[in-house]
Order: sequence, then C-alpha cells, then structure tokens
Amino acid sequence: MRDWGIRQWATAAAGTALTLLVLGLPAVLIPNGIFAREIEPTWWSHPVWVAASVLSGLLLATYTRPVPEGSDGPGGGRGLGGGLLAWFAIGCPVCNKIVLLALGTSGAMAWFAPLQPFLAAAGIVLLVVALRARLRANASCPLPTSARGSHGSD
Repeated sequence: MRDWGIRQWATAAAGTALTLLVLGLPAVLIPNGIFAREIEPTWWSHPVWVAASVLSGLLLATYTRPVPEGSDGPGGGRGLGGGLLAWFAIGCPVCNKIVLLALGTSGAMAWFAPLQPFLAAAGIVLLVVALRARLRANASCPLPTSARGSHGSD
C-alpha cells in the first residue's frame, strides 16, 4: 500500500464512506428516518462497522490496480462474504426479516443475537484475508512501465 497513488487512496476513501452508509443506514448505526431498530446496538457494533468499512474501502482500492491478465485476482468472494457477515453482525437481531422468518422473535434473541459477535469476528477475518490476498497479488505482478518495453527499441 505504500506504493499506492492518489487514485488508490481516493478509491479507498470513497469505498470506506460508501460502506459506512451501506452498512450503517439499515443497521441504524447512522440515525435515519428510513430504518428503525427495536434493540439498541451492542457496544461492539460501532467498532465492527468502522473496521469493516475501512477494510472494504481498502479492498476496493486494490481493484483499481491491475492484477494478472484474465484473472479477477484472489479475495473477491471472501471480501463479499466478510461484508455480509459484518452486516448481519451489526444489525438488530429482531429487525432482520431473514432471521425472523427462520427463527422467530424469541429465536432471534435466543440464538441469533449471541452469534452476532462471532459473525462480526468472522467477517473482519474474511475481509483481512481478502485484502491480504489482493495486496500480495498486486505486489507480485507489478504494473509494466509504459516507457520501457512498449516502444520496442531492441
């Protein structure tokens, strides 16, 4: 990341801001009039929200720099999975329609709510693994310089 230019850092900042909104609005970590929350966020919801957003922004920035031709590079599925797990982790357990349909209100509180910290940890780990894989792929395949080799003065 120390070799990143303005483009990568701007992408990381924009990706972080977008992820903060995408995760924070429906989880009502950003107060808004569109979504409501029945149960107050846990003490760890805000740090997980910020960490997942920063990691997602950094991961997005790795896609502004090419990886080996014909490859989307490593990390794509893990990044998406990490973001989804973080979203489930920071959301209200009884406001999530999927959880309510599967477990009911009492099941959401008895079974899903205690799992949320583990979902948060798994989401952050997946985002870190995806970011590490993308950074390694980018470092192992540096960009060719346009001044060298492309004008064929051999």
